[in-house]
Amino acid sequence: MKTTVFLGGGRITSALVAGLRLAGYEPPIVVHDRHSRKLKELKRQHRVIVKEDLAGAIDLANLLIVAVRPESIRELLNEIGELQFRRRLTAVSLAAGIPLSRLQARLGLPVRWVRAMPSPVCRSGRGLTGLTFGRGLSASERTTVRNLFTSVGAVVEIPENQFDAFTVTYSSSHGYHALAVLARAAEAVGLDHKTALLAAAHALADGIATWQLGNLSLKKLLKEAATPGGIAEATIAALDHAGYRRIVQNGLCSGIRRARENASRI
Repeated sequence: MKTTVFLGGGRITSALVAGLRLAGYEPPIVVHDRHSRKLKELKRQHRVIVKEDLAGAIDLANLLIVAVRPESIRELLNEIGELQFRRRLTAVSLAAGIPLSRLQARLGLPVRWVRAMPSPVCRSGRGLTGLTFGRGLSASERTTVRNLFTSVGAVVEIPENQFDAFTVTYSSSHGYHALAVLARAAEAVGLDHKTALLAAAHALADGIATWQLGNLSLKKLLKEAATPGGIAEATIAALDHAGYRRIVQNGLCSGIRRARENASRI
């Protein structure tokens, strides 16, 4: 049976494998990492096949998922290049900010490259993954990649020139951070910790889930929730006056700068 091989046993690999197991993903899953502790934990939690030998792991791969940090990818690709394998292989890079042209230059044919940006939320089956395909992949190779990521949530194919903007926008860290900040603010104005988290989670998660149902536009939902002259309208107006949108935009711009710094690492 065709095998999916992960190079790197860190957080995103753990989240993806958990989501794939939840979805009943059938192909064997192999994980390679230099740290035996990570491999033992992944094997214990998710019943993966572990390989400490890089050449042995790649030799098994039908689909190769490169799941290492951007600062580690140059060294890893150099090691793969030294193996001098000659068979066609689809490789998916999860390294934020590293463009396809740099990947292809570092490790060219017969490897065909894809960039993917999956969310850690994929462990629950509710993830979102951005994909952009390099040149030379067949229709069946593209389908194999899509099938893997649709197993753990929604998939959107986007042009590579939008990839960094997508990366800094879609992260679940926005929701977690907003939840933490809103809950702490609620405690500061008088709510107990448990009730503050409950109220803040409803404001964010349940409200957004209602929008996702698609029955009402975001504009109409905002109008419904923030009655003119009411408490919600006053709250939103104060946030806007304090520069809420500008602060969020500045955060996204900072993330894009970091992504471009990553590109220089390879």
